[in-house]
Amino acid sequence: MNPDLELSPATALQPAGAARAAYVHVPFCAHRCGYCNFTLVAGRDDLTGDYLKAIELELQQLQQPREVDTLFFGGGTPTHLSLSAMRQLLELTRYWFPLTSQLATREFSVEANPADLSAEMVALLAEFGVTRISLGAQSFDAHKLKLLERDHAAADIARSLQVARQQAMTVGLDLIFAAPGETLAGWRDDLDRALELQPDHVSTYGLTFERGTSFWSRLTKGELARLDESIEAQMYAAAIDTLTAAGLEHYEVSNFARPGHRCRHNETYWLGGSYYAVGPGAARYIAGRRESNHRSTTNYIRRMLAGQSPVAESEQLAPQDRARELLVFGLRRLQGVDRQWFAATSGFSLDQIGGDVLRQYVDQQLLTDDGQTVRLTRRGLFISDAMWPKLL
Repeated sequence: MNPDLELSPATALQPAGAARAAYVHVPFCAHRCGYCNFTLVAGRDDLTGDYLKAIELELQQLQQPREVDTLFFGGGTPTHLSLSAMRQLLELTRYWFPLTSQLATREFSVEANPADLSAEMVALLAEFGVTRISLGAQSFDAHKLKLLERDHAAADIARSLQVARQQAMTVGLDLIFAAPGETLAGWRDDLDRALELQPDHVSTYGLTFERGTSFWSRLTKGELARLDESIEAQMYAAAIDTLTAAGLEHYEVSNFARPGHRCRHNETYWLGGSYYAVGPGAARYIAGRRESNHRSTTNYIRRMLAGQSPVAESEQLAPQDRARELLVFGLRRLQGVDRQWFAATSGFSLDQIGGDVLRQYVDQQLLTDDGQTVRLTRRGLFISDAMWPKLL
């Protein structure tokens, strides 16, 4: 095996069904941003009590606690919960998903909004073993934040990061580029201001217009316009060059980390590991079966309180389909896919699954293949999303 291939301890050569990761979806937000199509409810804090009852009922379906290496609270905005509600959720989750005693593999991440992350909330999270905060910074520019309908200012990002650091937590920043009217210079300024805070992790995402969002409606009406693809590509290149020059490792298409600070939980997904998930819209993958819960928070709550299943979709993946997904997720990692690891994990060779398509991408200089590892080239990074359908 390639000695440079860092396999997450939680997922390396993991037997099917041996889930060592868990995700909890917290759907509450103060406001739905115009670009957001995630599963959430805005301005419905009155549902919190019933949501917690529903989560408890879903967790009880595990029948016994399941030790995990990584936990992840996503949203929505988990830190939008009151301190008492968050304590209840933490108590439930830590009982049913106790974290491993192995400090080297333990990670507990919580997504947070810079506008309302208080010192009291961070202290509570630390009390229950949270090790990592992912801040939805998105930008440091006041005009861009307003356009994205964010409710925080640049000063809130710095304050939240400092509060988390006081509890010795790893801190990651999420940034969005290619907002309507944004310039390359403006994006470079966002990157520079992010680096001034010395985050442990940075995720960069090009803005997308999703059907069903208010941004999509405004786009179709001509009120918003997509940025030119060439400018968006320059922005992505600027992110890669600026962040890596500052010492962050570009380890996945959209993700950069200082040494030792990769998001281990997300690596579970990229390495094809099994994982539990609870909450509205949550998707789990156990023993080759993928299930997703009802996306509507009210429907999820209603079904759970009525003793019904929260599952909306369920699919048992055929071994070859699982292998194809493993290949695509693995190729998102800059380290690529090691042939020996892939065969041991999937039961198929890379050539059986990728075959002519992989060779075509190598010929087009979108992938490299040294006979042991297949990985994206820099050129491939820029169009990777368009490459995956042919491999699936």
